[in-house]
Amino acid sequence: MEKQTRWGILGTGAIAKHFATGLSFLPDAELVAVGSRSRTSAAQFADLFDVPHRHSSYDDLANDPEVDVVYIAVPHALHKASSLLCLQAGKPVLCEKPFTINAREAEELIAFARQQELFLMEAMWTRFLPSIMKLQEVLSSGVIGDVRMLTADFGFRTNFSPESRLFNPALGGGALLDVGVYPVSLASMLFGEPEKVQGLAHLGETGVDEQSAMIFGYREGQLAILSTAIRTTTLQEATILGTQGSIKIHAPWWRSTKLSLSIPGQQEEVIEAPFDGNGYNYEAAEVMRCLESGQLESDRMPLDETLSIMKAMDQVRAQWGLKYPME
Repeated sequence: MEKQTRWGILGTGAIAKHFATGLSFLPDAELVAVGSRSRTSAAQFADLFDVPHRHSSYDDLANDPEVDVVYIAVPHALHKASSLLCLQAGKPVLCEKPFTINAREAEELIAFARQQELFLMEAMWTRFLPSIMKLQEVLSSGVIGDVRMLTADFGFRTNFSPESRLFNPALGGGALLDVGVYPVSLASMLFGEPEKVQGLAHLGETGVDEQSAMIFGYREGQLAILSTAIRTTTLQEATILGTQGSIKIHAPWWRSTKLSLSIPGQQEEVIEAPFDGNGYNYEAAEVMRCLESGQLESDRMPLDETLSIMKAMDQVRAQWGLKYPME
């Protein structure tokens, strides 16, 4: 029988439920514990997913001896403290994106994990999906030549609610950290760390970014043109432009199952890349692969890259004058 990896989930919101569902598609994964600040919430989540250990404090979850690895599923502002709590208890951690509120927090978390020799990864689930794996395969074949530009967006329309996590500055609200991180991460995967970052944002009445546009410039002249929003639904497409052709990641690109390859003078080729489960299973499988092989980081989502992404987002926020209360 395959060795079971015993997971704990810290937090009980929508993303925690998605991840718990994802785990159910992995025969070698077992969800054994959930932690919440409320006994009722922990019990409801545990009943829903048949979880044996239900904890009414994050501390109890972090110290549960039955748990091998913890997934952090709380609002952005709590990512650093919750991840640190689990690392201090000797637990490997998969932390939901955005990894932290800012690069300083990310640096501290990464330094601690490395010092303790514990596994840590940002849960950028998109990066592990078959469509993105296929994209990298096509790009490395050189069929579209040198990659010069990326256009990518992720925006959706939601009702204004000042206390909700999307609009409340104290919870790290705004489009950038919630969904803008997706196109920023895609740009990072393609081009690495930007040399220059330019951005414009509309800050709403709570002071967070409700929509923004960004241009990232790179060492060899490549450009990434990115946009994000929480009050405007965007196309949710991504197009990679090379010197000899282009690839479109079909909408919604962040969980796409289809790519289109266009080469001038040739018929467009559609590449199907369906995924199993709900997609969250792929990042969990990567964590388990790393733990099994004794890796402290994933080479598909390395910590130095996560830090670089946080730095780029810090830079654009500084241009917008968006500073969170905890900063």
